[in-house]
Amino acid sequence: MTQHSKPVVTVLTAPGEKEPPGMDALRARAEVRFASDEPTLRDTLPGTDVMMVTDFRTEALAAAWPSADKLQWIHATSAGVDALMFPDLIEGDVTVTNARGIFDRTIAEYVLCTILMFAKDFPRSLRLQAEHKWQHRDTERAEGKQVLIVGAGSIGGQIARLCKAAGLKPHGIARKPRHDDPDFVAVHGNDDLTEQLGLADFVVIAAPLTPQTEGLFDETAFKSMRKSARLINIGRGPVVKTDDLIAALNNGDIAGAALDVFEEEPLPADHPLWDMENVIMTAHMSGDFIGWKRALTDQFLENLDRWHQGEELFNLVDKKLGYASKK
Repeated sequence: MTQHSKPVVTVLTAPGEKEPPGMDALRARAEVRFASDEPTLRDTLPGTDVMMVTDFRTEALAAAWPSADKLQWIHATSAGVDALMFPDLIEGDVTVTNARGIFDRTIAEYVLCTILMFAKDFPRSLRLQAEHKWQHRDTERAEGKQVLIVGAGSIGGQIARLCKAAGLKPHGIARKPRHDDPDFVAVHGNDDLTEQLGLADFVVIAAPLTPQTEGLFDETAFKSMRKSARLINIGRGPVVKTDDLIAALNNGDIAGAALDVFEEEPLPADHPLWDMENVIMTAHMSGDFIGWKRALTDQFLENLDRWHQGEELFNLVDKKLGYASKK
């Protein structure tokens, strides 16, 4: 149904976060309200038609939900929507969309970078450089290595394309096997995960956080991997049981890990992962490129224009599954 008057849009940000860029363009389209916590959200939700959520860890929305009397649509400016998937929202009629597509390429570049860093032993080279030590050694060839991408959606597909371009062999894991996906050598079903873990040189976690994926990578999963394999996690931290990962790295069950997300963020300064020489770590930034915040607003504005004209929204999230399905 076409909307004839300016809708009310509430923008939910993290406490202390600045106003997202592009808000003048939003104000031209809507009455804009801002909230950053449960009390302010309870005040702004009544009369709100649409929400733009920039805080992907928020618990304020679930707490303030009874105040949502007109809400039709929530847009998350993140690929993951796990924090939004509380029972009342899942079971209700409010539509949810996400930022699928914005971060795909930069996350894929990050993954390819970490694969090449492991293959060319760059972590050790950087340590030797800092120590002013000249140490010649041979390194691996990346070409021909098998990459298992757990989560063969939009981000996983972009990772697979870059891996293919570099001569790697990308396989995927999805809810159901796919035999005609041009990005992958093959896409296997969830039931094949254990078998495929034993065949991969690099295992990339690109799956969303859902009840099915939380704690998926545990002691059993790591013991299923090759001892020479490396884990790369750009999905969500709780998909990996950190203590089991540390044990696997210490025991030689796997050869290394590149981690951009963690069960606890920020990672405490005294955490053992900081000092592990076979670990590459970054601060939840694999997808963040210069200008990404404005790109997120522009994507929302494009969808808002569609909503205002009564057109179908893109990036619709399946609330039961907890992510936007690949089409």
